Amino acid sequence: MATTFDKVVVPKDGKKVEIKNGQFITPENPIVLFIEGDGIGADLWPASRRVFDAAAAKAYGGKKKIAWMEVYAGEKANKVYNKEVWLPEETLTALSEFHIGIKGPLTTPIGGGFRSINVTLRQKLDLYACIRPVRWFEGVPSPVKHPEKLNVVIFRENTEDVYAGIEWKSGTETSDKVINFLNKEMGTNIRKPSGIGIKPMSPFGSKRLIKMAIQYAIENGKKSVTLVHKGNIMKYTEGAFKEWGYEVACEEFRSSIVTEEELNSKGGARGIIIKDRIADSMFQQVLLRPDEYEVLATPNLNGDYLSDACAAQVGGLGMAPGANRGDTVAVFEATHGTAPKYAGKDVSNPGSLILSGVMMFEAMGWGEAARLVTGAIERTIAKKRVTYDLARQMPGATEIKCSEYATAIIDNL
Repeated sequence: MATTFDKVVVPKDGKKVEIKNGQFITPENPIVLFIEGDGIGADLWPASRRVFDAAAAKAYGGKKKIAWMEVYAGEKANKVYNKEVWLPEETLTALSEFHIGIKGPLTTPIGGGFRSINVTLRQKLDLYACIRPVRWFEGVPSPVKHPEKLNVVIFRENTEDVYAGIEWKSGTETSDKVINFLNKEMGTNIRKPSGIGIKPMSPFGSKRLIKMAIQYAIENGKKSVTLVHKGNIMKYTEGAFKEWGYEVACEEFRSSIVTEEELNSKGGARGIIIKDRIADSMFQQVLLRPDEYEVLATPNLNGDYLSDACAAQVGGLGMAPGANRGDTVAVFEATHGTAPKYAGKDVSNPGSLILSGVMMFEAMGWGEAARLVTGAIERTIAKKRVTYDLARQMPGATEIKCSEYATAIIDNL
């Protein structure tokens, strides 16, 4: 029996995406959920949706079409439900039931309640992998000399590490209890008052993330997967992440992989190279030798820093797509903030959201639509018709509005 929703309206002309063996089985008229987003989300979403619909129409001659279904989060949820509810339960229910969604940027409520709507979505739906492909589009301004050398896909663990949100405020009764226990029972020497945070990392959480990264590398013909960690200092969390990574690689993908150590010692070994790098070294590597890396698997905080640092090399977050994936649900998202001072001005770059839609098309098995959008973005940028964030750095560029940028992409499909 189908779920009955309060504010959410299920489109009558669409069918559910199904899951089989961890893969999305997509009908010709799939129901795909969207969250408009806060701030500039109201500008970005309509522009992006037009691009998605036009690409599907051109790729499949009208035989395939998305049935869009709006669900709510953030400030719009407060208005729709007429009360302070930042992430309605039926939004979570709908995403669980229909499996695929895409969202604009969401604000983080000030004060109590959710630490972050995005983090809460990931934890409630067990979206354990944050996937961030980072590549350069020719013509996009960059602060580095050879941005074309960077082309990586970052798989960041989404549910553990410091983002698990287990912490206590300095000077409170609870933080003092934790400090007293650690000092007395565990022999530590933590000064009072201190804020306390717990950094849990498990074999289960780490291995499933790394397994997804290796599987992606196999399916997409990548040459290497790099485990990024700070295991030289945090030996039992990040160091364990590295060890668990090698374990799952050798236990489940032995015929397809070779470790870097084996490659160096045996010479003739073949397969996807599994290697690891200390996090601070990795930041140098993506600047100095980026073409030596393709797929990166990271704990949560390392991946947060690294994905934004890589995006800065190829044009910034306006060109950086993202996806939060679990075993049965995928939510694709703009990776930047809500930029409220630009809201309603029709000036912001929809590139991040549109490229997240490319990832969505790929996950749905609509590869031709994905390729059309990517090619159209390349041609639009080559013609130097771009939004203000890129135009101000591109000599000879024509600055156009967010909606006009979407139109230009559609014209170049």
